[in-house]
Amino acid sequence: MRNLAPVLVILTVIVGIWYAAVTPMNIRMALDQADRAGFNVVPDDARGRRDVSVWVLLANNQQHIGSTFDLERSRLPTPTQVGRELWKGTGEMALRGRALSKRSLIYHGWITLQSTFWGFLLGVTVGILGAVMIVYSRVAELSLMPWAIMSQTIPIVALAPMIIVLSSQLGIEGRGVPKAIISSYLCFFPVLVGMTKGLRSPNISQLDLLMTYNATGLQAFLKLRLPASIPFLFTSLKVGIAAALVGTIVGELPSGAINGLGARILIGDQFGTPLAIWSALLAAAIIAGVLVTLLDLLQKVTLYRMGIRA
Repeated sequence: MRNLAPVLVILTVIVGIWYAAVTPMNIRMALDQADRAGFNVVPDDARGRRDVSVWVLLANNQQHIGSTFDLERSRLPTPTQVGRELWKGTGEMALRGRALSKRSLIYHGWITLQSTFWGFLLGVTVGILGAVMIVYSRVAELSLMPWAIMSQTIPIVALAPMIIVLSSQLGIEGRGVPKAIISSYLCFFPVLVGMTKGLRSPNISQLDLLMTYNATGLQAFLKLRLPASIPFLFTSLKVGIAAALVGTIVGELPSGAINGLGARILIGDQFGTPLAIWSALLAAAIIAGVLVTLLDLLQKVTLYRMGIRA
C-alpha cells in the first residue's frame, strides 16, 4: 500500500485534470447541438460562437455545461466514456467468448504485443552488445556512441515509412519485421546508455583487486562488471519496453495495417470516432504499465537472488 498510494494520487490528479479539460474542449460542440435542438444559447449563431473564447461561452451558457460530458463524438471524451468503450472492446467481448475477434482490443493488443516483444528483444541485444564494445574498445566508444546519440534525433514518424518501404522492397512486409525494427530503434538507446553506465560502475580498487588475483578479462566481466550492471540494466529495460511499445504503435500507423492498436487508432481517426482512438490509447497505456510492472518484479527477484537489498 505504501508503494501503491503515490500511484493512486498521480492517477487521481490525471483523471481530475482530464475531467476539468472536458468542458472547455467540448463546449462549442455542445452548444451547436443545443442550438439545433432549439434550446437558447448565447451567442445564438454559430459564427458568433466561433468568434468568442470558450471561457466566455462557458460563462454565458452555464446551463449547458453538463451536456459537454455526454457527447457521443466529442473532441475529448470523459474517462468514464473511454472506460466504457474499453470494457466494451475487452471484458464484454471476453465474456461473450469473442476475445480473439478482430473487433476486440484484446486481439489487437496481442498483435501489437508480439511485434513489441521481438523489437524489444532485438533492441536489448543490440544495446547490450554495443555497450560491451564501448566499454572495452576506445575506438568503438568514439564511433558508436556519437552515432547512437544522433540516431535519436531523427523523428521516428519520419523514419518509420522509410523502414516500411525498404522492408517492402526486400520482400519482408506483412511479417511484423518492419514494426519490430522500428520498435527496436526506440528501445536500444536507453539499454545502450544504461548498460554502459553499469559496466563502468565498478571502481578502480575493485578492478585492481581482480588484477591481483590474476583474473582474465572474461573473468572480470563475468564476476564484476556484469553483476554490477544488473541494476542499471533493469532500469533501462523498463524504459526500453515502454519505448518499444510506442515504436510498434508508430510502425503500425503508416504501414496500412488493419490489425494492432496503431491500426485501431488510425481507423478511429479516419472514421471520426474519438472513443475508438482513446480506448486504444488507454489499452496501450495499460499494456505498458503491466510490462513495466513485470520487469520491476523480475528486477526485485533477481537482485534478491544476487544478495542485493533494494
